[in-house]
Order: sequence, then structure tokens, then C-alpha cells
Amino acid sequence: MQYETVIGLEIHAQLKTATKIFCSCSTTFGNEPNENVCPVCSGMPGVLPVLNVKVAEYAAKMGMAVNCVVNPVSVFARKNYFYPDLPKAYQISQFEQPICGPGHVVIETEAGRKKVGITRIHMEEDAGKNIHSASENKSFVDLNRTGVPLIEIVSDPDMRSAAEAVAYLKEIRSILVYLGICDGNMEEGSFRCDANVSVRPVGQAELGTRAELKNMNSFKHVQKAIDYEVARQIDLVEDGEAVIQETRLYDAAKGTTHPMRGKEEAHDYRYFPDPDLVPLVLEAQWLTTWRGELPELPEAKRNRFVSQYGLPEFDAGVLTAERDLADYFEATVAAGGAAGGEAKKVSNWMMGEFLRELNQAGIGAGQAKLAPADLARLVGLIDKGLISGKIAKEVFPELFAQGGDPEAFVKAKGLVQISDTSALEQAVDAVLAESQTEVERYRAGNTKLLGFFVGQVMKKTKGQANPGIVNDLLKNKLA
Repeated sequence: MQYETVIGLEIHAQLKTATKIFCSCSTTFGNEPNENVCPVCSGMPGVLPVLNVKVAEYAAKMGMAVNCVVNPVSVFARKNYFYPDLPKAYQISQFEQPICGPGHVVIETEAGRKKVGITRIHMEEDAGKNIHSASENKSFVDLNRTGVPLIEIVSDPDMRSAAEAVAYLKEIRSILVYLGICDGNMEEGSFRCDANVSVRPVGQAELGTRAELKNMNSFKHVQKAIDYEVARQIDLVEDGEAVIQETRLYDAAKGTTHPMRGKEEAHDYRYFPDPDLVPLVLEAQWLTTWRGELPELPEAKRNRFVSQYGLPEFDAGVLTAERDLADYFEATVAAGGAAGGEAKKVSNWMMGEFLRELNQAGIGAGQAKLAPADLARLVGLIDKGLISGKIAKEVFPELFAQGGDPEAFVKAKGLVQISDTSALEQAVDAVLAESQTEVERYRAGNTKLLGFFVGQVMKKTKGQANPGIVNDLLKNKLA
């Protein structure tokens, strides 16, 4: 029997506000435990929450960016459950009236472009963090994260593979980062997702029993966890066993999921409107202003890179995945001009050497010491014949690490390419004189030996000969 996978994602994005959602405590990550805490976020009796208006602005902007209806009136609700890191024993969230209603994004899949629906976006406060010490046999609670503002983005169950889920996740992250409302850091937990996964026989309309997957802090883990879970559920069904509705944790070391808790009581949170917070009413002028502040978003930028710069869709997708990478590309092209900043050449360097160095350094394009203008100059040096592409690749790691003018760098290193025809002609003559056997074979029809002669000339000139001029000289002399 053939099975169809059904996936929906619940994404929690921490908003980049300076203070928490209902109090003035800092949202700075990495402070000492329980340093960013006050009576409001620690749940002391008699205190009242006050909404941070930036949270509403950021949530509305995300809704606009993913084609959602932004509701002019939304209501905060209390989600009641008890856990040690939740000091009030309830979480302030939104339930029946969220800030944003239905929307969608378009993702690229192997089968082409696909629309993935978004059910809702709502605002809520984060919980604290439980810290377990095996050596001390104790557990601790850090409330720094309590009250940090989140938006939860709930998708429709529209994805049919782990690859589609990862593509959707990357698109949502990219939009959040482009908007400047979330840093998208999965390792620090400021961008995280839960995946609802089920399987059903192909052609069946009814959804299968789903499992909710947690503890996935990278795109790679999301893909592996979903693939494992799909295989696990199919095995259960094939063996005549029932899939249990439950929450499962992903074990990255083993590449498996295991039960965390059952979900029979999943919807019994006893939601009710928060009596301490009035309904949020968004004025029409606010929405108009916020919509006007939206930047060019990833999909629009991808399309523009194809039409304006003539890039292949693959290049455009890579270069617009991160906003700072796209900005770096455009700055490099603008700086290059007639000196060699043609878009495709810049794209090749950025997708190759530049991205490799960024990944090895663990930084973003905006943190690179090599300025866009200097990368444009490097491309220009190759176009002008001052250095070869091979030499440029050899010196690139050092240039990337220290920055600076590439022309001054290669001159100081004695790597400037020899383009003087008379000097190169002497080297070519010497190589041909030393390789009479190969010359005779070439003239007898073995033209593949041209590469051998070029290599010998490059060796004689310590790799500094202009290969284009060398090729022309060799062909003329061997004719």
C-alpha cells in the first residue's frame, strides 16, 4: 500500500524587541539566570500586564508579509497549565481571536512552486527554562525568558514531505529576518518549530493520527526527525498497530524520536479572555503605516534578481536566502561597474569561495571583513588579466580573513600575472625547445597536448603567466 505524509508546522519566533511583552524587563539573551525578572513576569500577586506595542506591530507586519488577514480587533487569552517554568500557572496567549487570520506562502519544491496555507498567527509570552543538573541531582528554573514576546505561526497541514517542511520553514525564517523582527537563531531557541506528522493511505480523505515532534534545533534535525517519524508510523500501520496521538522528542544523537507525553488532554487548556488585558484594537492608520514600512521580501527579491541581473533561479534563491547576503551581492555589483562587477561573475564567487569562508567562520555576510567593493576589485583584477582565476582562489581565504585592497595584496605577494607578450614568448619558446617529441606528436594530430604545453609554461613562470595569451602563442607557434 502507498502512503501519503501529512505535515503541519507550528513555528515560534521570538521577536526582537528590547523589552518583554508585558513588562519593561530586558530580553537580552545569555544574562545570568533570573537577572531579567520583575514582579510582572515572575507572576507576583496584584501586578498588571501592559502590552508592548512593538509586539503588535511586528506580529501585524509578519501577517502582512505572508498574505494574512490582519484582524483589527484581537483578544488575549489565558492558557492554563502547570509547569515549574510557568510562574503564573497560565500563559498569556491568543485563542479565538488572534491578531492574524488565514494567509499563505509559496515554496519551491522538486515538483515546482507550491502554496502552503497559514491558519493563524498569534502573539504570546514565552515560558521560562528548566535546567536539570545530573551531577547535583537537582533542577533549577531560570525565568529570564519568561514573558519574552513570541509569535506563533500555525500552518495548514499542506506539506507532504520532510523536504517540503524544511523549504517552508526556511521561507518563514527568511521572511522574519528580512522584516528585522526575529534573528532566526534556532540554536539559541529564538526560532523553533514543532511538527505535526501523520500518514494515511493514498486517496484517503480522512487524516491519520498525528504525533507532535519537538526538540529540533536545526533544519537538518527537522528533516531527519520527520523522515524517521514517517517511517515509524508506516511500520506501525503495516503491522496492524495503532498510531498513538502523543508528543515525541527528537534524539539527535540517535536520529530517533521517543515519547514525551500523551496528547489526549491536548486541548483542555481552559482558555478564557484575560481579564487584565482589554481587546487590542489596531487603528487603520497604524496598519497603513506598518504596511508602508515593509521591506522587499524574499520572493520579490528572488524574482528581481532573475529579471534585473539575469541570474539563474538557483543563484537568485541562494543569494536571497539571507537579507545581508543579498545586500552584499547588490553592493558588490554596484561597486564593480565596468571594472568587472558583472552579476553572474559576482554570483559565482559569492556562491563558491565567499559562502564557503562564511560557513567556516560561522558569520553572516554583514560581518565579513572583505568589503563588497574589494570583492568587486578582485573580480576586476581577473577581467583585466592582472591575476588568474586560479591565483584569485588561492589568495581568497587570506583576503577574506583580513580584508583590504586585493590589487595591493597580490602585488605585495608578487602574484601579479605576466601579460607581457614578449616575456611570455620567451617562456613558450623555451618549453617547445625542451619538448620536441611532444611538438611532433601535436603536429601529427594529438592536439590534446596543448594542455601539457600550457602547464609547462605555467610551471616555468611560477603560475603567473596569463593563460589566454599563452594559449594563443602556443597555437600560433605549433601551427
